[in-house]
Amino acid sequence: MTKVFPGPISNLPEADIPIKGLTAHLSQAADHQILFMQFDRDVALPEHEHSAQVGIVVEGKIELVIGKEKHSFTKGDRYYIPEGVPHSGKIYAGYADITFFAEPARYPTK
Repeated sequence: MTKVFPGPISNLPEADIPIKGLTAHLSQAADHQILFMQFDRDVALPEHEHSAQVGIVVEGKIELVIGKEKHSFTKGDRYYIPEGVPHSGKIYAGYADITFFAEPARYPTK
């Protein structure tokens, strides 16, 4: 897999997210987390909900069902999932994004 994110990002702590094919680096703050995620295989996301999430697509494609609306996002797009809104989707191999979670302890480090 070609690395999308340069040293200052890939040197951040790795997030402990139990999804095969995912590499995620974590920028931690007192009231939120920012993840730099890269996927080397297709991943199905089962329906779930949590605090607000904002994503900026850096490479590839993601399909999301947010609430009851289906969306497709590619490089340069951004998405917003409000707090408590059920969502699911499919991430395609080669996808990379920068994701903001409005919660400080969404994921631990490895």
